[in-house]
Amino acid sequence: MNKNKKVIIGLSGGVDSSVAAHLLIKAGYEVEAVFMRNWDSATNLDFKGNPTAFDEVCEQEKDYLDAVKVANKLNIKLHKVDFIEEYWDEVFQYFLAEYNKNRTPNPDILCNNEIKFKAFIKYAKKFDFDHIAMGHYAQIDHSNGIPKLMRAKDENKDQTYFLSQLETEQLENVLFPIGNLDKSEVRKIAKELDLATADKKDSTGICFIGERHFTDFLSNYLPAKKGDMRKLDGTFVKTHYGLMNYTIGQRKGLGIGGTKDSTNAWYVVGKDLKTNTLYVEPDSNHPNLFSNNAIITEVKWRGSKDINNKSLTAKFRYRQEDINVEIEWLDDTTIKVYYNDLVKAVTPGQACVFYDGEVCLGSGFIDTVYMDEEKRQYS
Repeated sequence: MNKNKKVIIGLSGGVDSSVAAHLLIKAGYEVEAVFMRNWDSATNLDFKGNPTAFDEVCEQEKDYLDAVKVANKLNIKLHKVDFIEEYWDEVFQYFLAEYNKNRTPNPDILCNNEIKFKAFIKYAKKFDFDHIAMGHYAQIDHSNGIPKLMRAKDENKDQTYFLSQLETEQLENVLFPIGNLDKSEVRKIAKELDLATADKKDSTGICFIGERHFTDFLSNYLPAKKGDMRKLDGTFVKTHYGLMNYTIGQRKGLGIGGTKDSTNAWYVVGKDLKTNTLYVEPDSNHPNLFSNNAIITEVKWRGSKDINNKSLTAKFRYRQEDINVEIEWLDDTTIKVYYNDLVKAVTPGQACVFYDGEVCLGSGFIDTVYMDEEKRQYS
């Protein structure tokens, strides 16, 4: 059935895309692979906060060499393409702009929208493909002719959160070969095939950039402006090193020991960009951390907006348990979302992703957060 159908797969040099390529070959597809190089540490002056900045071989090149080994093992063609400029313009500049506005962005979502499912598809058209494929943990239901983005079998690895802003058209010819497998099964297949990536650890950190010491990394691009760290009652605690370096609910990295008032750990409970003030309290469940409604902007929604609120859930951050919500459309791209159970640390800039059971309906970005009618001072 799949004979002579051509698939172009994004081969990242990781175990997931390696096994995905093998499964496509096994299913009878004609497979060619593309390695995307989207970040260049030297070109992008990525030195401070980069643990591998002065290695003889950079991380991006190591990944490419692993992709070459896998392609050779599977006997498929491997092409290499640079999207360094596109990534900088469409993903990283947005990432920096959001931090500059005192928000906490999720670059992985934009990375999927602009690079993996836009620039990549545009490039792949030269190969006259039938499908493109990626090693994401997600599934697509084509049963009624309109593709639906579905959660992966492996709940812990499910990546629909990061794919949630894709348009229906971007999903039409996409395959996710490992979406119906657990991570352990993927590792097992890779070891049975003796793939070079079988024991390679999963990539973490910023999409296509990797692990960084975040405060130092941001200082390569944005000047940090010191300011006051205070309790909500105005009591001065210490000096902070730039609001962009802190997020709502953060505990680690505040540099506050025990005080005469409390031996508890301290948490970020608010920010004020106008006064450059970071608010902290020695209480992990401080009331200021909780909310029950929020405004979600830049919403992309697949399918009908006429949906039964009783079955609707949302995630305000990756790997969060589903929250029962109700929504009110304010305009074509703006939603007010209500949640009866109080939710902790709903953070401006992060994605709010909506589900109806196993179907991922779409998402938007958290703009303002409220407790009843009171706006939380989170940005």
